[in-house]
Amino acid sequence: MLTISAANLAGNAAYAGIPGAAMLFGRALAAYPIGWLMDRAGRRPALALGYLMGVAGAVVGALAIMGGSYAGLVAGAAIFGMSRTASDQSRYVAAEVHPARRRGRIIGRMVFAGTIGAIAGPLIVRASTDLAEGAGIEQFAGPWLAAAVLVGVAVALILTFVRPDPRDMAVQTPFEAVGRGGSDGSVRPLREIFRAVNVQVAVLAMLVGQLVMVMVMTIAPLHLHNHGHVPTTISIAVAVHTVGMFGLAALTGRLVDRYGRMPVIVLGSVQLIAASVLTPFSADLGVMLLAMFLVGYGWNMCFVAGSALLIDGLSPRERGRTQGAGDALAAVAAATGSLATGPVFSAGGMNWVGAAALAGSLVLVTVLARRGLARQRAVGA
Repeated sequence: MLTISAANLAGNAAYAGIPGAAMLFGRALAAYPIGWLMDRAGRRPALALGYLMGVAGAVVGALAIMGGSYAGLVAGAAIFGMSRTASDQSRYVAAEVHPARRRGRIIGRMVFAGTIGAIAGPLIVRASTDLAEGAGIEQFAGPWLAAAVLVGVAVALILTFVRPDPRDMAVQTPFEAVGRGGSDGSVRPLREIFRAVNVQVAVLAMLVGQLVMVMVMTIAPLHLHNHGHVPTTISIAVAVHTVGMFGLAALTGRLVDRYGRMPVIVLGSVQLIAASVLTPFSADLGVMLLAMFLVGYGWNMCFVAGSALLIDGLSPRERGRTQGAGDALAAVAAATGSLATGPVFSAGGMNWVGAAALAGSLVLVTVLARRGLARQRAVGA
């Protein structure tokens, strides 16, 4: 609906993707400030503020559509995107009040909750457009108004039920970290935190997973359409991808807790490589279904395991801003992938998209391999 509204308001399909990119960049822009506020004021007020920005952005978007303003739609999308960082950070908030041995499955459950949105979202969009049209309002403003109401409910729930503040609960819990940094309760500068290898690997896993997934997933429907596939089969491919991203997240969380963060990141990166290799051959629906599932589940493994690994190496008063910085980088990667995949596809088709995705996946694998060799040398020394 966002791209359709953008194309209608701009009068040119070339501008249809800009509001979506603005939403991603808004998400990136707000990630660190929200994380910083979490460390300073607590998780509850920071989450509430993040979701309030979502309410404001949804209202601006609805008014822009009703008023015929393309610039207003871009602004509303950017503001609404800022609320996504609160949603993203909630996985850390839920996990940090649990022991380290259970954090993977908690994050997995939070990601699995995205399945509810994936199923309910289209139903809400259809119902809200019908209601708006029946009320004499521009129909595409309906989903924005529905989003404002639902996100407003989330604000009320956070302010009412998130007590005591999870930050205070985490501070009172014995610190469980993989490394020694911050375990004495001190708060390290962000540059020092990012020197830690575990932090670098965790952030890189989420960043690469996001970049590769967005590049393949964004252009895949157009690729299938160009090869004569009907909307029904394209929808099936998107559904298979969604199952990979969210449907198996609870299983991923259990694997993370049982076998460790690093092995799951390795397995996720292998799936990203496999999806990248299959992508150039994806004119065949069966191959595309497999590639879409692998890139979705590869992202899932890197995201869940990377998130758990990042929490492990941080003290409670370091987590918000560090996690915010990591999510900001992942959001920039998503926005970059979204903007780049179109020109790459236009220049060289899915062959070039697969090559670009493979290059990103190999960066992650190379870092993991170097880390493994360094650990072997340290043990043998």
